[in-house]
Amino acid sequence: MTLPTVTLRPYLPEDAPVLAAIFQAAVMVLTEDDYSADQREAWAAAADDADAFGEKLAAHLTLIAAIDGDPAGFATLRENRMVEMLYVHPDCAGMGVGTALLDALEKLAGARGAQELSVDASETALLFFEKHGYTPERRNTVMRNGEFLSNTTMTKRLGSEPSRKVTS
Repeated sequence: MTLPTVTLRPYLPEDAPVLAAIFQAAVMVLTEDDYSADQREAWAAAADDADAFGEKLAAHLTLIAAIDGDPAGFATLRENRMVEMLYVHPDCAGMGVGTALLDALEKLAGARGAQELSVDASETALLFFEKHGYTPERRNTVMRNGEFLSNTTMTKRLGSEPSRKVTS
């Protein structure tokens, strides 16, 4: 299977409604195996107010991934040291959108002097971040609209990929 071409661009204020919808769809559909319906609804409520959600996105470096010009996912980098959000629309899961976003955030953070990135990964995202070199550090429980949700703080040293030896 050939993956579609994913393009990246910066967040613009008019993107808030579509990114709020991507966030809610990702939470409600992709985390279904790991969180209860009540937990997912409490989590997804963070984007009920698209304007407030947009303000949160604008407060950090936010990138949008698009396929054929249509937003397919987004990610935010907080304080050049934490992947604050990384969400992919369920219809685009497995198409390289999350990887493109994470790679871009890592390169931007590294270029700005960061030596390490962290992320509070949901149960659903644990394997994705492990696959990309992140190491679990600690388990957390957070409260969202009256519901407890668990996640794992993970870290990755930037530029720490082992060098590949080329033999002839």
